[in-house]
Amino acid sequence: MNLPSAPPAASTGPATYTALAPGPDFRHELVIKRSRFITVLRRVGDEPSARALLGSLRKEFYDARHHCSAFVLGPDRSAQRSNDDGEPSGTAGTPMLDALLKRETRPGTRPAADLSDVCAVVVRYFGGVLLGAGGLVRAYSESVSSALELAPMVRRERLGLFTVAVPHADAGRLENELRAAGYVMTGNSYGAAETLVGLAMADDDAVIAAAVARLASLTAGRAVLTGVGTDWVDAPL
Repeated sequence: MNLPSAPPAASTGPATYTALAPGPDFRHELVIKRSRFITVLRRVGDEPSARALLGSLRKEFYDARHHCSAFVLGPDRSAQRSNDDGEPSGTAGTPMLDALLKRETRPGTRPAADLSDVCAVVVRYFGGVLLGAGGLVRAYSESVSSALELAPMVRRERLGLFTVAVPHADAGRLENELRAAGYVMTGNSYGAAETLVGLAMADDDAVIAAAVARLASLTAGRAVLTGVGTDWVDAPL
């Protein structure tokens, strides 16, 4: 078989973003002028999941005066919502959302504001001292920002999924060569005459083109890299 003249095209949209690490909700509390601000962060994949967090915290902290919320969803952060829950308009939900959107991570040396798939709820117990509009904005922003500084984070990476069809006798050697070169191996499937060797790599045109060239070298131009989709995986920051 001949290799394609061009590598399979990468998907559009961001290929990486930052998210909370999998696990239980992250909680952090601040006391500002006797008011308690309890921030709860949860990794969420859709709006119903974000609203479920808010609902559960309304039940848990049923006697609190405010349950303000903000969330951002999707690799491109296309879904963004916030709610002041009775605080003066724009003093709670908006600064909370701004804190989520402006939170920077530094994978290497380039800071990136790319946090997504996260819902923040700030539960406020009023302490008897009025903070004023400016004070509320600062308090809700600081509550979320300080929680984000402490919460565990991961990189979400979109990987392209591929298969390579080779004779059964060649599958083991090719799999070992690709693994040694740093590719993620996703398992093999077996037909009557061929083995489909599965692998994954960054969903990036240059990376895919390099894989095509490496396969040409390893198989004397006989193997074809076939795209079968994409998937998101967690990687350390």
